[in-house]
Amino acid sequence: MRMKKALLASLLAATLAGPALAQLPVVAQPDHAKLLASSDPKLAANKRLVYNFWREVFEGGHMELADRYLAESYMQHNPEVPTGRAGFVDVFSKVATSKPIEARVRAPLVSIVAERDLVILSFVSELPDPKDASKTYTTTWFDMFRIENGKIAEHWDPDTKH
Repeated sequence: MRMKKALLASLLAATLAGPALAQLPVVAQPDHAKLLASSDPKLAANKRLVYNFWREVFEGGHMELADRYLAESYMQHNPEVPTGRAGFVDVFSKVATSKPIEARVRAPLVSIVAERDLVILSFVSELPDPKDASKTYTTTWFDMFRIENGKIAEHWDPDTKH
C-alpha cells in the first residue's frame, strides 16, 4: 500500500510539474546599445569591434573589410571554415553577397558578453521540431571571439561538419 501511494504521489507531482518544465522561448534583446555598453572602455571597444565585424563582414558580405577586423593569423575552430583570415575570406566570398551595411546586427541578438579578451554573441536560433515538422522551437546559438591587438584573433561556435 505504501509503495502504491508513493507511485501515485510521484505521478501526480510529474503531471503538475509538466507545464513548469516546458521550454521558455529564447527572446532577442531589441536594445543593442544596452548590449554594447560596459563600464570598462576596453570591454566596450571589444564588444563594438565584434559587433561591427558581424554587421559589416558577416551579415553585410563585405569581405574586402575583413582585414580591418580579422588578424591575418586568425584561428578558426568551426570545422567548416579553414583557419587564417584568407581562409575565412575564401569560404565566405563563395556564399556571401555584398549588401548595404545595416546600422545594427540583423540576426536576433540575445546578448553580448565580454570578459578579458573574449566576446560572446548569442542569438535566437529557430529550428524545426524533429517530432512535428509543422512546428518550430527556439534554442541559442553562440559565437565566441578572442581579441588580440585590436583584431579578432580566434573564433569558436557550436557548428558541426555538414
